Amino acid sequence: MALAATALRRYLLLLAQEHLEFRLPEITSLLSLCGGQFSGEQEIRVNSPFWILNIPSEEMARGLMKRTVCAKSIFELWGHGRSAGELYTSLKNYPTDKMLPYLQSDSTYKIHIHTFNKTLTQAQKIRKIDALEFLPFKGKVNLKNPEHIFWILEDYGMNPNDVPAEPIHLYFGRWIADGQRELIESYSVKKRHFIGNTSMDACLSFIMANHARVKPNDVVYDPFVGTGGLLISSAHFGAYVCGTDIDYNTIHGLGKASRKNQKWRGPDENIRANLRQYGLEKYYLDALVADSSRPIWRKGMLFDAIITDPPYGIREAPRRMGSQKETVKSVERSTENHFFVSSSYHLSDIFFDLLKFAAEHLVMGGRLVYWLPIYRPEYTEEIIPRHPCLKLISNCEQMLSSHTSRRLITMEKVKEFKVEDENSYLLDGQYMPYRGHNSFREKYFSGVTKRIAKEEKDNQK
Repeated sequence: MALAATALRRYLLLLAQEHLEFRLPEITSLLSLCGGQFSGEQEIRVNSPFWILNIPSEEMARGLMKRTVCAKSIFELWGHGRSAGELYTSLKNYPTDKMLPYLQSDSTYKIHIHTFNKTLTQAQKIRKIDALEFLPFKGKVNLKNPEHIFWILEDYGMNPNDVPAEPIHLYFGRWIADGQRELIESYSVKKRHFIGNTSMDACLSFIMANHARVKPNDVVYDPFVGTGGLLISSAHFGAYVCGTDIDYNTIHGLGKASRKNQKWRGPDENIRANLRQYGLEKYYLDALVADSSRPIWRKGMLFDAIITDPPYGIREAPRRMGSQKETVKSVERSTENHFFVSSSYHLSDIFFDLLKFAAEHLVMGGRLVYWLPIYRPEYTEEIIPRHPCLKLISNCEQMLSSHTSRRLITMEKVKEFKVEDENSYLLDGQYMPYRGHNSFREKYFSGVTKRIAKEEKDNQK
């Protein structure tokens, strides 16, 4: 049911200028998690750092900022325009009764100026603040610890080589809350106790948890858990986490280390230690050595979210359990005399096994969030794997090279799983286009080889 227009209030969102494609799905997912709805009337310029949102309440705006890593701050918007004159007119038309609670004589305040794509001198900033003297401020200025903070925000466009003399958009608003950008540094992989070759960047881990709408007391599962980086972001938001991986050494923290200048992993390098490092051990259920292509879970809906980064053959080869008949040469031995036989695991099979598993084991409304590698010259939306029980929510690209990328796919369970849905992709003729994923490794390295050859040729000139 749509929110009544009269109940909506206007807020200005200041966003970080990275992972641009991921921002709108994150904000939309978090608004729905907070009980809101993304209105089609929002004033969104997708690549701009300034978005005007219609949100029902300040409480919901604060709830949004307690989760987002894509947004820096949010403001109650009092006025905006394409020129200083338009901004002042907009402010004069803003209802006085909404201003007065924050302008009382017994209150303190300060005004902050933020510019995008331009740097102002202190004298220029003071002139812009003085120009707002028509606002009925009655309180005292306190620059160190004010009760209320107001911001002037100016947008000078996206082109650093062509900065206009005057801003193209101006905004004025009351600061409400900051986002969770500090999590990117505090959870940095560089500081993490246990890492692997493919440990996920902290910012992207939190984006994935937000796309999945992870909330307290959820159960979140990663079928390709590795060193557990994706479990950490979900546990931070209060979810109970678990995972599986085919690599015995990784699950048990054994074998060669991935960190530079360290030959072997230490005795306490494991997933549990990672969660303990951040005070999140109470949310850790377990991690099992298991093959994601083979059923180990009981039937039924078990997980609120599945968040994962399947191996696609660049740093880690995709594998599944094989039999002695398939190959004798593939027998591997761990440092604790653990034997298993592995065989190749095609990417197309990985994704279809993942979608089938999600369709069966996600709760209704639960989300699957995973990375899909793409050879860009051949990309079309038709190669995104589908399942009748899962609805595609978002599809965001992260560039890996000029010819390859990976796409963050978010899907939501909208239909109960039936036995006839298990192999539905084989019946509708859609399976063949996905076979192209199987040669991603060859295409990736063919591009690398061509690039190296070109660089060597250019250096010889």
